[in-house]
Amino acid sequence: MPNPITSLLSHKTRQAVIVIGLALTLAGCPLHDGLSHQERVELSVSEAAQMIRDGELSSFKLTKSLIRQVRRNSDLNVFITLNQHRALAQAIAADRDIAKGRAVGKLHGVPLVVKDNIHVAGLRNTAGTPGLGDFIPDDNAPVVQALVDEGAIILGKTNMHELAFGITSDNASFGRVGNPYNPSHTAGGSSGGSGAAVSARMAPAGLGTDTGGSVRIPAALTGIVSLRPTLNRYPQEGITPIAHTRDTAGPMARSVQDLILLDSIMSGDPREVDAIPLSGLRIGIPRDYYYANLDPQTDLNVEAALRELADAGVTLVEVDLVGVADLNAKIGFPVALYEAVTDLTAYLATYVPQLSLEQLAAQTTSPDVNGLFAVLTVVDNNNDGIPDGRIPEAVYQDAINIHRPALQALFQSYYDVNSLDAMLIPTTPLPARPTEGLLAGVELNGNIEDTFTTYIRNTDPDSNAGLPSVNLPVGVTEQGLPVAMLLGGAAHADKQLLGIALSLEQLFGQLAPP
Repeated sequence: MPNPITSLLSHKTRQAVIVIGLALTLAGCPLHDGLSHQERVELSVSEAAQMIRDGELSSFKLTKSLIRQVRRNSDLNVFITLNQHRALAQAIAADRDIAKGRAVGKLHGVPLVVKDNIHVAGLRNTAGTPGLGDFIPDDNAPVVQALVDEGAIILGKTNMHELAFGITSDNASFGRVGNPYNPSHTAGGSSGGSGAAVSARMAPAGLGTDTGGSVRIPAALTGIVSLRPTLNRYPQEGITPIAHTRDTAGPMARSVQDLILLDSIMSGDPREVDAIPLSGLRIGIPRDYYYANLDPQTDLNVEAALRELADAGVTLVEVDLVGVADLNAKIGFPVALYEAVTDLTAYLATYVPQLSLEQLAAQTTSPDVNGLFAVLTVVDNNNDGIPDGRIPEAVYQDAINIHRPALQALFQSYYDVNSLDAMLIPTTPLPARPTEGLLAGVELNGNIEDTFTTYIRNTDPDSNAGLPSVNLPVGVTEQGLPVAMLLGGAAHADKQLLGIALSLEQLFGQLAPP
């Protein structure tokens, strides 16, 4: 696959940029905004949008700085498709709108990145797999359209774990995504490209998708914030699926305020969010499942964060979610693997009718994904005409109709009976590890564990229950790798969680740039 960055700006494009720059200067656009490159790339979405509206920042200059940042960090392999030419043209138009005094949206002129399984009109949507390498959607996914309607510029489509079936973003066709804090380490997944882009200051924010942890795990490992919303808070159309019972898009950013802004736009929920004072809050700490077998450096940072919370007046209620592991196991893989077959088949029939699921599966190249899809579509050791990996209908129906409602009731009872405002857990049991070798397993406390199930252990249960959660960085290891915690809440408590998250961010602070 060609590197999308090697031909970043052709000679003709550079000439055009010079000519356009002169024209914009004559038009009174703020080409010389007095900011340095580093000052521009450090801006949040909210800050950049306000400065562009006020004529204090040029969208064109901001976009150029972000593209320069992409070039400087090309070793991270963040993009599958970089949309630099169209993004620069849209930035020029955005500056012209400001110069002419036109009404503009909340994200006017601000570049964002989008995971490559979320449709952006006119840009290919590979979902990180060769079989979809030539698929170019005609329309934006509704979540993208909502952002574009407010003036956002799509800088590019980001790299990901193939078909979103994994948490390392080690993609055999498009290459592995590096962690900005240590490029030899995993950025997490499956939305690793979006996480790394935001962390490395290639964009102020981006979109990912989350089935069992895929916006929260990469955010945790790359030191940024993210939101998995209540299921169906955002429309799911125009997104390459895994499982409709678990899938959702989610924003990834460097500030909670940006999560609030992006969430309000994509959800259409205009209610304002103010910081909720920490003093007097009751936050659940379910140690038995979520705090077990933590990496020592993760444990050190997590316990320090809990002490800070207690000092801030938070009541930490140490009570367990009894039975969560057993219920979760009866839902997670049965639902994901059953719906992957039905949902991907329906998606292909709608958008790529010339491609069957079996053909798509045959072209997968990442060993873990290829092996999984082989047993879902081809391998039939029983010679009964049913691939070995297919989930029986009865098992799926029990997961949907019995075990999932029981898990949802367990969570609701946990919050209600204990009068909790939220719960707080480590996002992952361990920080980022070197990507090399993760296919075989990951070291945790002297043992080699399964990489996928270890990293998703804490993010999977609320995914299966359809509940919201916010990832927040709380510190770094001795090796300088981010550690994060996950603030979870009841169904539809998204705004409340974001209000608490604002105060937690003020308490813990934001991580220093990589």
